[in-house]
Amino acid sequence: MKAQRVLALTKKELKKTVREPAALFMIFLFPVVFVFAFGASFGGVASGQTVYDIGVVNADASANPSSQLLLNTLTDTKILNLHVYADNQTAQTDLSQGKIQAVMIIPSSFSQSLTSYQAAPNNPDQWVTATIPLYLDKGSLVATQAIPPILQQVLSGMTSQSGPTQSPLRLETASLVEVKTVSALDFMVPGMFTFASIFLIMIVGQSFAQDRENGMMKRIRITPTSSTEFMASQVISYMGIALIQAALVFAITYALGFQPNVGVPAYVFAFVLVLVFSLSNVGFGLITATIAKSSGAATGLSFLFVLPQLFLGTFVGASLSSAAQVAGKFVPSYYVTDALTSLFLRGAAITSPTILLDFAVLSVSCVAILAVGIALYAKYYKI
Repeated sequence: MKAQRVLALTKKELKKTVREPAALFMIFLFPVVFVFAFGASFGGVASGQTVYDIGVVNADASANPSSQLLLNTLTDTKILNLHVYADNQTAQTDLSQGKIQAVMIIPSSFSQSLTSYQAAPNNPDQWVTATIPLYLDKGSLVATQAIPPILQQVLSGMTSQSGPTQSPLRLETASLVEVKTVSALDFMVPGMFTFASIFLIMIVGQSFAQDRENGMMKRIRITPTSSTEFMASQVISYMGIALIQAALVFAITYALGFQPNVGVPAYVFAFVLVLVFSLSNVGFGLITATIAKSSGAATGLSFLFVLPQLFLGTFVGASLSSAAQVAGKFVPSYYVTDALTSLFLRGAAITSPTILLDFAVLSVSCVAILAVGIALYAKYYKI
């Protein structure tokens, strides 16, 4: 494989894209308009999941712990799935990776506080106040809105007697005491990176089908260019386009207020994720071009691959049913969105198991899809 040929073909593909107004719109203007419109006006996510995974650290070690009653009551709600942890550090690690939606710490004074209330329900001066810290998943808009009211209702039920409306049990959302308030836009941005890149499928499918229609493929085949050189040039071209897309999305969202508290390595890793994801989009585009008989048909057929990833693997998936969210794990875009959410919103480290698993699954699936696309196109059209 000669680098000079690959470079020449790469330039050809980029020039062709730049000179095509429709392609320019879908690749660059559409993501910008979409991100700006949603970022400026989108109000939130419509619905949430049925069951929430809650981590519990029980520091109440009294002789007759009332904390067990609290745990039983939370379980009986059928809305919360409890995971008991021995220490807060382990629970926080799982929270930062999105394995649970919240962490609740039952203080050592919990039983004493409840006993003091039961002894003098009408005399707040004799109560022992117990503060229950609650840490929420910053990567889930649904969790931050739904979980605190559920827990507060359960705690209020434990002290519901005729008398004062005050309670010695105080729920404190520790993870939300911040200078910067998390907005709906923040929850959507990780999926926006994926959303913009998905439309490469359509562009690739149209481009390859058009080259076949206008005779470009025949002219390339009579040159010394090998199929490896040709495919390498196409992959490099569209990875470059994906990189520009990601930069545009980041610039727009940053201007609209998305400024996560992460370091440069996190941003670099985010762009790597998008580039790897672009491999699957090129692969799906090649499969589309293999099936389609014309560039117009390629546009319609591309939505067979665009729509599942769009609805199941981006920010749209957070508002779908639990079954749809499980189905989302079968599309590459899910793992990009999940990794970026953990990275930007939950503050997970790049080396955390969840992010590494997302990256591994994404890499394997994308390379496999690209390989299938290349094999099909090469087989049927003898590139």
